[in-house]
Amino acid sequence: MRGRLVAKTWEWNPVLYSPPKYRRACAYEAFVPEVLAGAEFDLSSAVTGVMSDAQQSIMNLNTGATPALASLARLLLRTESIASSRVEGMQVGTRQLARAESKVETGGNVSSTILEVIGNIDAMQLAVDEATSADRIGVDHLVAIHTMLMVNAPNSQIAGVVRTSQNWIGGNNYNPCGADFVPPPPEYVRPLLEDLCLAIADESLPPLVQAALVHAQFETIHPFDDGNGRAGRALIHIVLRRRGIATVYVPPISVVLAAERDRYIDGLTRFRLGEMGPWVEQFSDAAARAAGLAAAYLEAVTDLMERWRNRLSEGAAPRADAAAWAVIDVLPAHPVITAPVAAAATGRAKAAIHQALKQLVECEVLVPLSESKRNRSWEALGLLELLEGLESGYPPEASGSR
Repeated sequence: MRGRLVAKTWEWNPVLYSPPKYRRACAYEAFVPEVLAGAEFDLSSAVTGVMSDAQQSIMNLNTGATPALASLARLLLRTESIASSRVEGMQVGTRQLARAESKVETGGNVSSTILEVIGNIDAMQLAVDEATSADRIGVDHLVAIHTMLMVNAPNSQIAGVVRTSQNWIGGNNYNPCGADFVPPPPEYVRPLLEDLCLAIADESLPPLVQAALVHAQFETIHPFDDGNGRAGRALIHIVLRRRGIATVYVPPISVVLAAERDRYIDGLTRFRLGEMGPWVEQFSDAAARAAGLAAAYLEAVTDLMERWRNRLSEGAAPRADAAAWAVIDVLPAHPVITAPVAAAATGRAKAAIHQALKQLVECEVLVPLSESKRNRSWEALGLLELLEGLESGYPPEASGSR
């Protein structure tokens, strides 16, 4: 076991309602993990081989990536964020979410679940942009990610609040006695988070091993009352970006984890039991599969964009510096787009954007989602079908996307 169990007693609080059978004190054991910073781990040659292959797959994914491909990078980041929400049971359809995003951009109302998923996209963006560029990751960075993640949740009052009470996983809603897992008591949480930040700064381990262990340690600490899984998966990409192996494209590891949720949870359990090798191997396998999936879809989306350009060239044939070409470049990041978003993303004037949208509709690159003159949005033809396949974890050919 990689830690120790601490015997605790749960006292019933008469201020809070509980059914009669829970209105008594009970004993439970909370798990306090060993510190992670500076720890040494022996991995078998077989595990090291899987890890090395996965690490190379991620680096290959990022080979040739340039700032000009930022819209493709956001596509993968968006996919990772959505899949991370899906691990937690937040099921939102690809098309439904894309249309809801454009609705939010124009001041419309959407469900709280959709706002939470959008918040996860924003939190992931914060993680890979701000946290990875910081000289050193501190607890304040973890709090900022969680705040972004939970700010639109129904329980938004806990956003960015490190817990000061005991939480647990499984069992009942009234006490931790009989729970599947009880994280460390609250007095251990801050010191363990500070140690975790030291582990993120420590580059003595291979990047993928470091990412696997940092993520599992964060999930073990479970420092917030909600949103731990999504915040913890953002840490994976902080490590991979800071270590320089995922410089532009994040492999959508959560797509694989969501498809094998029970196995993922079992892997985290094995980590707590001290089985480092099996957890690192499982995590590396998921990362390699995610990198391969991402590479296949980047190629498919690039091919789709080329078909859009051909349609525009054969149809409206605007000048080389026309806004329509720039709109095509940003569509992967915005599968359903509005005029204000197109203007902001391309830096083009309002009149030029409206002309571009008209041309792209005529060339069957975009389709308007309504005939209204207000708050209009347009869908990129063929792109959402590709995203549905990517988010489902199927190769482009198997998903019927190509």
